[in-house]
Amino acid sequence: MKLHELQYTEGARKARKRVGRGTSSGNGKTAGRGQKGQGARSGGGKKPGFEGGQTPLFMRLPKRGFTNYTRKEYAIVNLETLNKFEDGATVNAAALKEAGIIKKELDGVKVLGNGAIEKKLTVQAAKFSKSAVAAIEAAGGKTEVI
Repeated sequence: MKLHELQYTEGARKARKRVGRGTSSGNGKTAGRGQKGQGARSGGGKKPGFEGGQTPLFMRLPKRGFTNYTRKEYAIVNLETLNKFEDGATVNAAALKEAGIIKKELDGVKVLGNGAIEKKLTVQAAKFSKSAVAAIEAAGGKTEVI
């Protein structure tokens, strides 16, 4: 079989229906829309989910939960990732972003106490876990809440 020998299978290509082109076409006069009513009007038809005036299913079902629009979302950083920085460095959101540890600052940075820290760092963040503060101060560093 070659490219120039390819053919569509029987019935795969169908000509579009040309409506409103006279009575002998089979779709003349009302153009396949029936007589009167919503479907016969221009711009007529039912919206998705419409059930003929009955309360639609999506309105009958109970709604659950809600979204808290005042929720703050923090960029999470674990202690073990702070070992990338040199001894005595100041670690803040800009430094973390530059180092590729976080992608976005979001509503601030939160430092969690997962892993061990061997370097003496000054860490500036919006929030710290208690274990993170204890570990940073045990290593000789400082924590600053912004």
